[in-house]
Amino acid sequence: MGTWSAEPFGNDSAADWAYELDEAKDWGVVSDALRVAAEAAPSELDSDDAVLAIAAAEVVARGLGRVADSAESVEAFVARVSPPSPELVALAVSALAVAASDEGELADLWEGDPDWLAENEKLRAALTTG
Repeated sequence: MGTWSAEPFGNDSAADWAYELDEAKDWGVVSDALRVAAEAAPSELDSDDAVLAIAAAEVVARGLGRVADSAESVEAFVARVSPPSPELVALAVSALAVAASDEGELADLWEGDPDWLAENEKLRAALTTG
């Protein structure tokens, strides 16, 4: 995975996944990415799936209007779909908790990087502050 920043879309996997939003007409592609993480044990979640879950959680936060700067694909997607449901927000919170867990492969790759930890906390706050 090529990574250039600790932000949710600061890596190749998430940036590539964002293009799936170009064709999406509803929250299904986002929900699918979140569900993979939310239904996994942190120690069993592949780092690529964790990256996608974090990016999907960012899309939900953007859909709530709580994240300012997003990728073009995210902005266009959020503009054409309805706001995320409370159930989707709850799924995003759960998926983020698993994807960013200290027990997970992705956290091992980041080795406690303070920027990565801060980005995940900022995203968690955006999803839970209402």
